[in-house]
Amino acid sequence: MNNKILIGSIENFALPELGISSLEVRIDTGAQTSSLHVDNIELCEDAGTNWVRFDIHPNVHDVDEVLECSAQLKAERNIKSSNGASEKRYVIDTIVQLAGQSWPIELSLTDRSDMNYLMLFGREGMADRVLIDPSSTFLLKSGD
Repeated sequence: MNNKILIGSIENFALPELGISSLEVRIDTGAQTSSLHVDNIELCEDAGTNWVRFDIHPNVHDVDEVLECSAQLKAERNIKSSNGASEKRYVIDTIVQLAGQSWPIELSLTDRSDMNYLMLFGREGMADRVLIDPSSTFLLKSGD
């Protein structure tokens, strides 16, 4: 249990490779994979490598703010959503920053526009780095 980060059911994360310094994220131990809401997703190829281009709205309170992102495609997977339906999603690797620590996670890219949070942090992304207090939110101070 040493060096594990204590987090609540909602925290602010940074995704520096995607240009996001602060994003409200819902923690979900019931989800295996982390997922991120994106728009205008497009598969492309560069020098024989598959990439995905997509738009992110990092500020849930300002839908006019858009970040244009790209990442190397890791995989295409069938992932079961919270409503039980399976959908094919693009999966990328990226870095998450939390409480002064950073580590790589897999993110599936999907439409979460009907959800309250743009990102869901699943079990695989947590690895052995966090402990969760489900009765609390925002346990980390801004800038942690």
